[in-house]
Amino acid sequence: MWYYYDGFGRLWQSPFIVLYLVGFWITPVFSHPQCLDFKPPFQPQQELQFCVMYKHFGCCDFERDQELMTKFYRIMDNFDYYGYANCAGYVQDLICQECSPYAAHLFDAEDPNTPMRTIPGLCPDYCSLYWNKCRSTVTLLSEDPRLAEIEHDQGKFCQYLELDDPDYCYPHLLSNEQLTKNLGRVTADSEGCLQLCLEEVANGLRNPLAMVHANDGTHRFFVAEQIGLVWVYLPDRSKLEKPFLNISEAVLTSPWEGDERGFLGLTFHPNFKYNGKLYVYYSVEVGFDERIRISEFRISAGDMNVVDHSSERIILEVDEPASNHNGGQLLFAEDGYLYIFTGDGGMAGDPFGKYGNAQNKSALLGKVLRIDVDNNDRGPLYKIPPDNPFVHERDARPEVFAYGVRNMWRCSVDRGDPYTKDGKGRIFCGDVGQNKYEEIDIVEKGKNYGWRAKEGFSCYDKKLCFNSSLDDVLPIYAYPHKMGKSVTGGYVYRGCEFPNLNGMYIFGDFMSGRMMSLKENKNTGQWDYNEICMGTAVTCAFPGLINNYYQYIISFAEDEAGELYFMSTGVPSATSPTGVVYKIVDPSRRAPPRKCHYDPLSVRVKSNLIKFQPKENKQSKATDSEEPLAANPTVPTYATTKDWLQELIDLLNEQDVASGRTTPAPTTSTTVRTPRQSRPRKGRRRKGKNKSTGSAQNGAVRLAGDEAARKDRGRVEIYANGEWGTVCDDLWNTKNAAVVCRQLGFRYALKAAKHAEFGEGKHLKIILDDVQCEGTEETLLDCQHAGVGVHNCAHYEDAGVICGNSDYTEY
Repeated sequence: MWYYYDGFGRLWQSPFIVLYLVGFWITPVFSHPQCLDFKPPFQPQQELQFCVMYKHFGCCDFERDQELMTKFYRIMDNFDYYGYANCAGYVQDLICQECSPYAAHLFDAEDPNTPMRTIPGLCPDYCSLYWNKCRSTVTLLSEDPRLAEIEHDQGKFCQYLELDDPDYCYPHLLSNEQLTKNLGRVTADSEGCLQLCLEEVANGLRNPLAMVHANDGTHRFFVAEQIGLVWVYLPDRSKLEKPFLNISEAVLTSPWEGDERGFLGLTFHPNFKYNGKLYVYYSVEVGFDERIRISEFRISAGDMNVVDHSSERIILEVDEPASNHNGGQLLFAEDGYLYIFTGDGGMAGDPFGKYGNAQNKSALLGKVLRIDVDNNDRGPLYKIPPDNPFVHERDARPEVFAYGVRNMWRCSVDRGDPYTKDGKGRIFCGDVGQNKYEEIDIVEKGKNYGWRAKEGFSCYDKKLCFNSSLDDVLPIYAYPHKMGKSVTGGYVYRGCEFPNLNGMYIFGDFMSGRMMSLKENKNTGQWDYNEICMGTAVTCAFPGLINNYYQYIISFAEDEAGELYFMSTGVPSATSPTGVVYKIVDPSRRAPPRKCHYDPLSVRVKSNLIKFQPKENKQSKATDSEEPLAANPTVPTYATTKDWLQELIDLLNEQDVASGRTTPAPTTSTTVRTPRQSRPRKGRRRKGKNKSTGSAQNGAVRLAGDEAARKDRGRVEIYANGEWGTVCDDLWNTKNAAVVCRQLGFRYALKAAKHAEFGEGKHLKIILDDVQCEGTEETLLDCQHAGVGVHNCAHYEDAGVICGNSDYTEY
């Protein structure tokens, strides 16, 4: 413990000072510090003079501390010397609890919809002392009429000031080790998984795979969809109705889930504010050939929020021998040059040529390219930087900056530590693996990153791997496919709002939905790994925060202020509007008020604005009729791409093959629209059958919409509260379908149909959404759901089924 004297000569023990000075930044999760503004505590920029017990970590800045001091002296002016000597300490204690890291708990203010206490919650023994010595100060501290009524009754008075949770009462919380030893550091669960939260920023996007800013002082952000549309968002998160860029007719992609072609990258010129130039990376079809194209555009002269589509100049095109491994990253590094990250050409194992494209420096595929696009209005569209590493090597392409990469998906430039600039200019990339490993690399000039000789730290092509001339650079981190099968590179956090995250490289995996972090150990030079989990409902119990997200992590982003975001989707298709942009939030500590303030430059808007409406509403408490929130949600809980029926079908298929039968078992869709983590169950479990209403009972189902009028398939329509309606395909899977099929007298559910496969039931209301069944319920109404008539979907998401009495059928 540390000791200090306050302004009244009292000697204090301060656990909070110890917390601030401890260097290790991760700690087990026990508590939930929160201020009266419903935000995390902070370290004041200027040392407090009055509430000095919270000068290192709490909820007051210097300005508020001075206001509380003024309040204190205004109250104490009502007392003589004896009253001042007896009560000054108590009055200071009570006033200064507004600065406590647990102020929201002390004042019963965790929920912004409930009335806040005017005096902090007191422990009974302390309250008794205060009542006996200084209860005359109550009416000066509080205008609560109830306190004035019971001021002369110690029992009622102290009972009124008790908290429902006695762990947080003052002053015992100061000596509660579980509450005090963990303050101000990123919390972790028992397995070391960091507990962070999210804020929904944008939604309804079709595979959002890039979010960038123009670095022009406007703090706009631009979100690109795979189909070839880019949207402008203003700092207040409103979206412009008119697209910033629309080249969807030129972009080559498809609705197939997992199609890697499309609009893949976007970056603004470092001098965009003055030259209006930006660069895009997309797939095209030229005759019978597929190519990747890098183009330059200019901003419209008449609208700063629209690209002049006629200004396109093709900087570079590269033939793609296959439809996968298209790369897609564009960025400008600290040297001002444009970096282009290409894939190895596709298929598997880089089978092109003797050593593959990635090891062939005369090919542009499987490379990091660096070109100079400055001053290109006349003459060549780009020049070769004179210090590119292979400009003098025979047969090597001069654009090549680094080689031996498989398919780097999402790279970023480290801004450097905000104070020391340590790390500034480093280029981090996630390189997607083949069969075993995913890796994170720091890209440097002239280096060979090993593919196809190596995958991660291991050999892939053994002959190449043991070639003494390989001279490859190992990744800073690699992880096996049991953790994820498609890395999505991220960013080193260098923002202002969450100091604990500074220097942490945050990235993810597209397939598993796992979020991860690396932090460089300055002593060893190694990178320390921590998984990132979403905080519990308590950890993320701040207004506007959620603790769940869609599984398929497509990309990460950084706004103009350096804050960190990521994009994910529930359905990995270029045409599915299930993409969401999330901001990453540390609930344990924030920057001091006004430290991160900025004034965006004005934006002249000519388009209509669409106000942002979050789709995800986190419920911090579950009622008795609701499912409780998961205590420790993790992405892999939901990151499954096979349901129980598919696993059964696969097993039957294997048995058929083993026995010599060749009739294939049917397959169901292997991509499910995954729920976000720890999603509150908005529906209620209902037991027993509902009473009949007219000719149909509540929960009755029927099938409609099959063009051949077959009775075993169709759009699911359900009867509830006196009317028929449809069911949305959010979370729709074969367990849900099994309930419907069994209800209709079929033995098997062969397919859970989505996207209005059997037509849209526009003549009906939408009755159910977010249905989640175990597969054994009698009706869909007995499953978890959003509530009858409650939905956030449209009829193009109407769910259907295909049923049968044998375990396969022809669709």
